Amino acid sequence: MMNMWLVIFIMYMIGNMIFVSKHKHLLIMLLSLEYIVLSMFMMLVLYLSFIEFDMYLLMVFLVFSVCEGALGISILVSMIRTHGNDYFQSFSLL
Repeated sequence: MMNMWLVIFIMYMIGNMIFVSKHKHLLIMLLSLEYIVLSMFMMLVLYLSFIEFDMYLLMVFLVFSVCEGALGISILVSMIRTHGNDYFQSFSLL
């Protein structure tokens, strides 16, 4: 049981390190965010099964994570259509 918590924590930390270090492309940042959400989902599954709680919270979490992924993909598509690539340096925020 403790090994599984350690694996999930390592997954979470790797996702955070990729998110912080790879800030050049939007696609890589979105993929690392989805990886973080996956590790948080695994943590919730393990925790809720440990305390023998209902799994309805997991369905709500999955709905919000799917909405987050769809919103990120739509931002990526609109950015590629307007600027031609997904580099953060290619557009200004002004």
